Amino acid sequence: MRTGISLRADFDAESLRRLARQSKHAAQARRLLALAAIYDGGSRSDAARLGNVTLQIVRDWVLRLNERGPAGLIDGKAPGPKSLLNDAQRAALAKAIERGPTPYLDGVFRWRLCDLAQWLWEEFRVSVSEQTLSREVRAMGYRKLAARPKHHAQDPQAIEDFKKVSPPQWQKSPPVLPKAG
Repeated sequence: MRTGISLRADFDAESLRRLARQSKHAAQARRLLALAAIYDGGSRSDAARLGNVTLQIVRDWVLRLNERGPAGLIDGKAPGPKSLLNDAQRAALAKAIERGPTPYLDGVFRWRLCDLAQWLWEEFRVSVSEQTLSREVRAMGYRKLAARPKHHAQDPQAIEDFKKVSPPQWQKSPPVLPKAG
């Protein structure tokens, strides 16, 4: 029968239990306590039962502890998918946004996300959804700004005439004179 992967020699059961008591992460504390059982001379099966996991997971914990120490037993955030745009494409996109569209070349007079996605496809052959492009553009520090629409035949004087001037809700009371007498 093969022996398991040995644990680091710079820790012992008591130090792992102390670290488990001080831990702010419940999963890390559970893992440390299971590995402390191994340091005490228990089997990997006992540690798996104590941690309520399989032997393979205990082996993974041992590898993580050996490689990164107790901090390696904390669940990290998953890195997520790789970005569709590289730095050069992001720089070109920022330059295009700052420059603005050229109507006779780009066919639009202002950039929309669908227009920018089309521009990226024509320029770099990168297919990006509008939602992903929105996230990228916001991460670059740009926000969608749109002016309030205004009818071309709107009369400013008619707007002022339409506004109602309401009397104030509160009126100042007349001064109270002292009573004579």
